[in-house]
Amino acid sequence: MRTFDAMEQTSEALPLLFEEILKEYTPKRLFFAKGPGSFMAIKITYIFLRALSIALAIPLLACDSFVFNKGKPIRAMRNLYFIKEAKEIKTIRLDNPVEQIFTLPQVLDEALFSYENEPLYMLPAV
Repeated sequence: MRTFDAMEQTSEALPLLFEEILKEYTPKRLFFAKGPGSFMAIKITYIFLRALSIALAIPLLACDSFVFNKGKPIRAMRNLYFIKEAKEIKTIRLDNPVEQIFTLPQVLDEALFSYENEPLYMLPAV
């Protein structure tokens, strides 16, 4: 299995990465984390992948971002973090910063994804 990576911003990285990926692979489905997280990164990723799913006539599936960080708080801004309790996502204030580590598994558990792929645009109150 080959690894693809980029250091550019999301809007610049996605087209470059998928240009390389599509030279070698023919995807049957697309999977993504729909948030919460960076509003702009989620928005750009969703629009790009939704357009690609339409162009390739393949399904787009999504899960929340907590799947990839072992359910730890996700930074919203300053000391505000998104947390997931049961099935509800809330914003809370934390005094100590939480390290943000997201990892992809070797094999995706498709049961964690659904066709409900609308992004979680959860902007904290400012």
